[in-house]
Amino acid sequence: MDIFIYGTINSAALALMALGFALVYGISRIPNFAHGALYVITGFVTWICLRSFHLNYFLSILLAMIITGVIGALIYQFILIRVRGMSISEIIASYAIGLAILEGFRWGGFKGMTYTLPAFADGTIMIEGIPVDMQRLFVVIIGAAVVAFLWAFTHFTRLGLALRGMAQDERAALMLGIDSDRMAVVAMALGAMLSGLAAIVLLPLGNIVVEKGYDVLIQAIAVCIVGGLGSWMGAVLAAFIIGFAQIFTVVYLGAHFQMVVALLAIILTLIIRPSGLFGRQKELEERV
Repeated sequence: MDIFIYGTINSAALALMALGFALVYGISRIPNFAHGALYVITGFVTWICLRSFHLNYFLSILLAMIITGVIGALIYQFILIRVRGMSISEIIASYAIGLAILEGFRWGGFKGMTYTLPAFADGTIMIEGIPVDMQRLFVVIIGAAVVAFLWAFTHFTRLGLALRGMAQDERAALMLGIDSDRMAVVAMALGAMLSGLAAIVLLPLGNIVVEKGYDVLIQAIAVCIVGGLGSWMGAVLAAFIIGFAQIFTVVYLGAHFQMVVALLAIILTLIIRPSGLFGRQKELEERV
């Protein structure tokens, strides 16, 4: 039962980390390697608003997510738009931006274990005899809410349908008058805000450190590759596969092997099924 409960919690956390990355790639076909940096930005901005400006916690969260969304949109509008369509350049440019942000925080003195965010609620509850603290329960609730919101948003709103159209067939969407670059800006902003939401929910479980940006990026890439790049629901399913695999690894091998599971998932998927579980990319064909 403890493996089931904490596997579900870990899976919800991985889904929160990966949905922003999957959204951006699914719509604009840009692999946003600054995803982890946007995660850390939200944490530090929230901490600054809360501790330095003494703002209300939820107001700090709202401001941090808005700022992160604007930063994501600006990254596309001024940098990624110039290399869109050039796969290697997209990766290099977005990773360079993320690296500059993360190492800029380190250079600015944001390091160590002194930066923390308060939990939404204190205390623990018992589920089938297993103690679960309230913050981890919020991870599952908010993770489920985000998945439901994204599904409803992309099926019942005009903007969501336009984004969905871009994800399904960009050429057909362009013929219908949908602006590709405008949708990419919206996708980057939404992806950045989803990354920020993950930070707000998950960072109270630990410390705000620069290294967390790199960890989140690796986890998000692993989930998206296993689920299939461009598939949002595939990312959710992959989050559960990797999430439970990590918990089994922690229980039977040790916590320091948890990241190895994500890396092995990437390698095995690329060997066995390069397009992932629900990916639409053309798999490698045998050359004779």
